[in-house]
Amino acid sequence: MPKPDGWGQGISLWQMTDAPSIPDAIAALAAGVIPRGVLRFASASERGATLVGDYTPVDGMLTWLEDVGRLELRVDSVWVVVAVGNRAWTTVPLASGWTQNGNSQGTFQYRVVNLFGEDSIMFRGGISRSSYPTTIPGYFELNTTALPTTARPASLRTITVPCSDIGSSRISLKMDVTTAGWIRLYGISRPSDLPVWVGFNGCFTSL
Repeated sequence: MPKPDGWGQGISLWQMTDAPSIPDAIAALAAGVIPRGVLRFASASERGATLVGDYTPVDGMLTWLEDVGRLELRVDSVWVVVAVGNRAWTTVPLASGWTQNGNSQGTFQYRVVNLFGEDSIMFRGGISRSSYPTTIPGYFELNTTALPTTARPASLRTITVPCSDIGSSRISLKMDVTTAGWIRLYGISRPSDLPVWVGFNGCFTSL
């Protein structure tokens, strides 16, 4: 009968005393090795549809999800993120009246990263404005194109962002990221709070 490997990993190795069967020998080796490697799937849904029945996932399994570029480990019967792929920064297309690189803080950009086991959206850069409309709206929608689905939160997220004290009696504003992918800035009013720049470095929220 097949003998367990010497590393104690439960991999069955066909022996010379076993009945000759190349298919069975390969199957025994594959059954031991494949679950202990990194399994690749197009998405979490494909993984869920594949790892069923005799192939139900067990603790210690590692999988790579192509669509989100993420390595996940099976712990206590759930998948836990252990790493992410390279997440490039994407520039936010600004609404009219706003310009990039406010206060020389760089271009207003975002990226989706995984922090503490959950996907989060991170921001950086700054924007500026030289003048404001006579009638100030209830909020300023900053992006002209909604964030992609993968960067939209499950519920409304509100975070605090810094702003200039030049032209403003306050040094921070409220920013909402909506479930539809819109970035909205609140707290600008007439005439006491018209900041010349708003910053986003170090600002992030879970999705």
